[in-house]
Amino acid sequence: MSKHLLLCFLFFLSFSHLLLSSCSSFSNSTRLCPHGQSLALLQLKKSFSIKKSHSDYFEYYHLPNYPKTEYWKEGSDCCSWDGVTCDLVTGHVIELDLSCSWLSGTIHSNSTLFLFPHLQSLNLAFNNFNGSSVLDGFGRFSSLTHLNLSYSSFSGRISPEISHLSSLVSLDLSWNWEAEFAPHGFDSLVQNLTKLQKLHLSDISISSVFPNSLLNRSSLISLDLSNCGLHGRFPDHDIHLPKLQLLYLGNNYDLGGNFPRFSENNSLIDLDLSYTNFSGELPTSIGNLKSLQTLYLSLCRFSGSIPVSLESLTQITFLSLYGNHFSGKIPNVFDNLRNLISLVLSKNNFSGQIPPSIGNLANLHYLEVSQNQLEGAIPSPENENGFSSLSYVRLGYNLLNGTIPSWLYTLPSLVELDLSHNKLIGHIGGFQFDSLEKTDLSMNELHGSIPTSIFEHVNLSSLYLFSNNLSGVPETSVHSNSMLPNIESIDLSNNNISGIFSWNVGKDTLSYLNLSCNSISGFEMLPWSSMEILDLHSNLMQGPLPTPPNSTFFFSVSHNKLSGEISPLICKASSMSILDLSNNNFGGMLPHCLGNFGKDLSVLNLRRNQFHGTIPQTFLKGNSIRTLDFNGNQLEGLVPRSLIICRELEVLDLGNNKINDTFPHWLGALPKLQVLVLRSNHFHGRIGFSKIKSPFMRVRIIDLAHNDFEGDLPEMYLRSLKAVMNIDEGNMTRKYMGEAYYQDSMMVTIKGLELEFVKILNTFTTIDLSSNKFQGEIRECIGNLNSLRGLNLSHNDLRGHIPLSFRNLKMLESLDLSSNKLSGQIPQELTSLTFLSVLNLSQNHLIGFIPQGNQFSTFGNDSYYGNSGLCGFPLSRRCTIDEPSQEIEVEFESGFDCKIILMGYGCGLVIGLSLGCLIFLSGKPEWLVWIIDKNIHKKIVRNKRSTRRRGVGIS
Repeated sequence: MSKHLLLCFLFFLSFSHLLLSSCSSFSNSTRLCPHGQSLALLQLKKSFSIKKSHSDYFEYYHLPNYPKTEYWKEGSDCCSWDGVTCDLVTGHVIELDLSCSWLSGTIHSNSTLFLFPHLQSLNLAFNNFNGSSVLDGFGRFSSLTHLNLSYSSFSGRISPEISHLSSLVSLDLSWNWEAEFAPHGFDSLVQNLTKLQKLHLSDISISSVFPNSLLNRSSLISLDLSNCGLHGRFPDHDIHLPKLQLLYLGNNYDLGGNFPRFSENNSLIDLDLSYTNFSGELPTSIGNLKSLQTLYLSLCRFSGSIPVSLESLTQITFLSLYGNHFSGKIPNVFDNLRNLISLVLSKNNFSGQIPPSIGNLANLHYLEVSQNQLEGAIPSPENENGFSSLSYVRLGYNLLNGTIPSWLYTLPSLVELDLSHNKLIGHIGGFQFDSLEKTDLSMNELHGSIPTSIFEHVNLSSLYLFSNNLSGVPETSVHSNSMLPNIESIDLSNNNISGIFSWNVGKDTLSYLNLSCNSISGFEMLPWSSMEILDLHSNLMQGPLPTPPNSTFFFSVSHNKLSGEISPLICKASSMSILDLSNNNFGGMLPHCLGNFGKDLSVLNLRRNQFHGTIPQTFLKGNSIRTLDFNGNQLEGLVPRSLIICRELEVLDLGNNKINDTFPHWLGALPKLQVLVLRSNHFHGRIGFSKIKSPFMRVRIIDLAHNDFEGDLPEMYLRSLKAVMNIDEGNMTRKYMGEAYYQDSMMVTIKGLELEFVKILNTFTTIDLSSNKFQGEIRECIGNLNSLRGLNLSHNDLRGHIPLSFRNLKMLESLDLSSNKLSGQIPQELTSLTFLSVLNLSQNHLIGFIPQGNQFSTFGNDSYYGNSGLCGFPLSRRCTIDEPSQEIEVEFESGFDCKIILMGYGCGLVIGLSLGCLIFLSGKPEWLVWIIDKNIHKKIVRNKRSTRRRGVGIS
């Protein structure tokens, strides 16, 4: 017994020694990491500065973030530092997680980061490495299984050494927008990294076709290749990836194919093909995706109808088919899709009614079916829980009719309501809850007054009710100072709102107010301190000009009945960019400060008022003036020479005033001038020559009509109008002159009628030099202006022929040369001008045939009257040709009867024989010989001329 006890005691001692020795060893290995690794980590810390960035992403993704390396202290165990994990036995650093650590700096090739050969996991996501490259050093981590460098500002070529990390299970390089794979680099990575379960390369430039081998990786769980420049066609064969849960291929605009076919044995949860070239119809096999929760197919090229098998996606929460070519009716499948949170079917060609089963979606938060052809009434929920969670309702741009359903006014969490551009009728009701932030009921047929309950929405930021039949005088309560405290935008334009506008709302927040095209007669006040766009045009406002808030940069009161002088106080609005006071009854002299309003002033439109005096003579150096329109006033004096400093000037319209000056040739130096209108003033003298090498190079609209210019047409200027030559409209972006909210306008005279172009297309070109005293011939160089659309040289003293070079004006739509002294024939070559729709050659000295064919067949008598030498269609005067054979042919074509012609020959035969007998009997009478000789001589001379030029006469 004692022997056994002794053996047990010895065994216990031995085991205790081993146990204590092992524990001591283990304790030592976990207490301190190797000294070299501590130094390497501290050196790594010193290589970066701490600077918080990506704050928005941290907040959006709820990412915990703080400067982890700030807590690394020398002398302490590095294995206990934030973000550092060591091997329990060896103490080697095997995991380094410095994600969201506010690191800022560059990773160099000699960085101590690469001195941790035992690393198995490295996460540097959400930092700022200032365009560092994914260097060869990353390929040294032979044991690495997880590498995350996402959203950390890496750039340049990704080292091919990455593809040698054969143990990688997870690789995430996404959101490094300036990083790219070398040619075939991505293919090598896919070929070598056979253990990958997660591959996220979003926003990395791959520029490759989709590798088929990826669809053979049965271990793949998550694949994100969105916005990588993939192109070609996605494989059409069935996909057998039983573990795949996420597939993102969106934003690869040149990647096409049909909707991927997944086998029934799939685990797919998230699928994103948006912004790609995928096309065709959705297959019925889409019903196999029974685990699918998100499906994004926005802005692809899918078409056809939605398969009913969609009802099998019972787990779906987010469904977007936005911006495709789907058609037919929306299937009534939503009874089975009770988990839907967001449904987006907008911008397709769906027709019919909104399916009633949508009303049963109790979890639906976001509903958007706008920009389709849906009709009928807006459906109501079929039970009390339907639509109970709706916060966003967007049904705009359809054909919906009926009234706004009452349930919309009772949604407790409604944030945004867009029913615009439909055919809704009735009154606007009162919303029962104040959660509403945005309301757009514009472009309908709603009538009645605006409900006062709208002012109770303390969160409302935008209210759009324009283009309805709303009427009455909008009134607020006596506590209006507290109404709509967060309102930023109000648009009530194009209604029948009348009276004095007294909304004192959004005093500190309202920045956009559009009340144009109503019958508003005035304002109590303009109290808004943050106003930026104030559009009051086309109302019935009277009295003096209301002074806009100093913060305003767009202010229009055009087409009202305002009067009086402009107060210099308006110049205190130093942020003003566009000021439009046109079409009112303002008078007096212009404040001198208008010329140096501020450096932001872009448009000054004072058209059609009664201003007199001179144009402001000083303009601010370095100004931004793009449009000056003083047309239709009584301004006089000279064109201000200070306009030469307006280097941004594109439109200068001084027409219809009393300006008395010579041609302002110095304006030719303005580098951006495109429109110059000086018509109906007292400009005089010869236009002459310019010392500027190529004046008016960008001018494409010039109107000098109704002045007293004289001398020859200004050939030098006509030759330098490069903007009217060789315009390649096929490669031009057609747009209107002006700003996003304001477009320039002008008057154009065609056949004596003034037409207003409310917008000026950037391809429109015209020259009007009519009603002056120009003399001499029309210059051949005008034929070089082959992009010209309108040319008016009428009512001058021009002589000579119509230049043959006019045949080069292939884009010409209107040509007026009337009331001159032009002679010769109308060139037949003008029939090649196939765009010509207006022609006026009246009141000249033109002769000969009127050309026939193409557009000339459409012109009436008024295009040619007052030219006594013209003949042919459409005039009643017929043309004849001197040569007898041709004369007979013309007469036959003109419808003469054959019997009349034969009678003429018969009479001629009898008279001829009688005269012959008389000659022989009388012995050659001298008077008859003289007559015959003279006529023979005329005939010979005429025939000689006809060999050079066919003589034409009026029948």
